[in-house]
Amino acid sequence: MQTLRDVFQSTNLVVVTHYSGLNVAEATDLRRQVRELGAHFKVTKNRLVKLAIDGTQFDPMKALFSGPTAIAYSDDPVAAAKAVVAYAKGNDKLIVVGGSLAGDVLAPTDVKALAALPSLDELRGQFVGLLQTPATRIAAVLQAPGAQLARLLNAYGQTDRAA
Repeated sequence: MQTLRDVFQSTNLVVVTHYSGLNVAEATDLRRQVRELGAHFKVTKNRLVKLAIDGTQFDPMKALFSGPTAIAYSDDPVAAAKAVVAYAKGNDKLIVVGGSLAGDVLAPTDVKALAALPSLDELRGQFVGLLQTPATRIAAVLQAPGAQLARLLNAYGQTDRAA
């Protein structure tokens, strides 16, 4: 129970799923895919989760824990949702029940919308790209007059030789 409590106290996103009917190979594949995106997947006991979740920011989502549940969680506010939603698209045995992001309870449609967002690393890459683009354009603009002058002098020099 303490391990679950630590999870709920230290993570940003928890996605609750029903995993009924997944065989061992499918569960292993799901865990691998979740891990690749930097998230974790854990089969849970509802009674223990409800005790561990008490008093944390995820307390409002206690009602989601009924039936055969498992949780996906991550510090990245998108990774767990991306992994679970992607797997659920290809396997009907995994059903997204809901989730919680920083204390706000999410419906299954909200989790799917969250999964459609770019991850934190992708956003960082886009931001760095935006920062580099103006610098590249400035260098090209500053370089252009010098290149034009060089072409002009070269053309002038060739006309002198021809004459």
